[in-house]
Amino acid sequence: MTGGWRGSETGSLVVELVVLTPVLFVLALCTLVFGRVSEARQQVTESARAGAQAAVVMPSAQSAQEAASESAVVGANGRPHTCTRALVVTDVSHFYPGGYVRVTMTCAVDLSDLSVPGVPGSTTISKSTTAPVDPYRSVQ
Repeated sequence: MTGGWRGSETGSLVVELVVLTPVLFVLALCTLVFGRVSEARQQVTESARAGAQAAVVMPSAQSAQEAASESAVVGANGRPHTCTRALVVTDVSHFYPGGYVRVTMTCAVDLSDLSVPGVPGSTTISKSTTAPVDPYRSVQ
């Protein structure tokens, strides 16, 4: 009687292992996808903020636009999968004392190496940040 009971327990364990292994594998891949997208969102937010802060301390609208683009792209590059294609758009139309600068950072996140069913090969994340220009400064 003891031998029969062990045999059915081993068979049940094998069935559970066969059923749970793919589920746990897909769950682990989904965790990687969500982690990568979350990291990209944080990176895009930080890059847009850095670009806006770099722009508002510049003396002219042209130099503000250049500083924002340079600062935001430097912050976005560095991780191969997080931000594959970075696009920085700087709005300096309100660059005057008391105005503001708006920096929009758009980034494509590469997910093709994970190959999770139902998840696209890449996703795009965009974030805008506005920084005020000091009302008591001179602008060229």
